[in-house]
Parts: sequence; C-alpha cells; structure tokens
Amino acid sequence: MKAIVKQRVEDKLYRNRYVVDSGRPHIKVLKHLFPSPNLLALTQVCPAKCYQLNDRGQVTIVSDGCLECGTCRVLCGATGEITWKYPRGGFGVLFKFG
Repeated sequence: MKAIVKQRVEDKLYRNRYVVDSGRPHIKVLKHLFPSPNLLALTQVCPAKCYQLNDRGQVTIVSDGCLECGTCRVLCGATGEITWKYPRGGFGVLFKFG
C-alpha cells in the first residue's frame, strides 16, 4: 500500500518560478490616507502575502511573487484603490505543477 504524503501549500508554491520585472510592477496601490476595509482585507487574504500594512497605517504592495490569482481585483479593482494589469510578456509567475 502506498503512503499518502500531504504537502503544505507553501511547499507547492515554492516550486513556482517568478520573473520579476524590476521597476515595473503590474499592481499599484493608489495613495490613500486611510485604507478601506477591502484594502485592509488584502493584507489577510492575498495568498502570496504581497500586501502589507506599513508603520503609517497604509497598505503597500511588493508584487514580487504575485500569483496573479485576481483576489485583489475582486476586492479593490472596481473601487479604484488599486491598478492591476497583466505583467509584460516573459515576466510574472510560471506555475510548475507536480
């Protein structure tokens, strides 16, 4: 009988490859004095943990390692709190399955 080995999500995500487009992020958080509840939620629900709350109480993003899942687009895309576009060709995430 073959043993079933469970893997953590982090272990599976580690297999992916990211090609960072330095100086040209595909997601930007627009300037804000106070983040909205949806923007704050991104610090908790982004699976790649790209969104963080800085010491001034503003939400920032480091898009290196972004999975391009669209969670941020669902939460904040329609409200205009972020701008999101696909990375340029040859950049972004390359998923490796297995």
